[in-house]
Amino acid sequence: MPNTPMQESTYLILVALVEAPRHGYAILEEVRRISAGRVALRAGTLYAALDRLRTEGLVEMEREELVQSRLRRYYRLTASGARRLAEETARLRSNADAASVRLRRAGLLTEGGAA
Repeated sequence: MPNTPMQESTYLILVALVEAPRHGYAILEEVRRISAGRVALRAGTLYAALDRLRTEGLVEMEREELVQSRLRRYYRLTASGARRLAEETARLRSNADAASVRLRRAGLLTEGGAA
């Protein structure tokens, strides 16, 4: 699997699954919470991403349960998914650190944020 940069939505879906398995609606809500409301995925987008992430081995379905006559699927992060997420986090951090250094040198960023 190539280690190309992740789309933000993919990254946030994986982050949403780090602490516990979640069903689709809970993933949508967690992504919204993590991004402070900036990213609001549609259900169709989420399930297409989950299918792709399952194919790539980054997430897997943990269990299914019936809730009010509706099937609820719970997804969890795999060990491979956790490694890939850690790699992407390191890549993003490295890029952000490089940008911060340059912005500080240019006088456009202070320790607390923008100048």
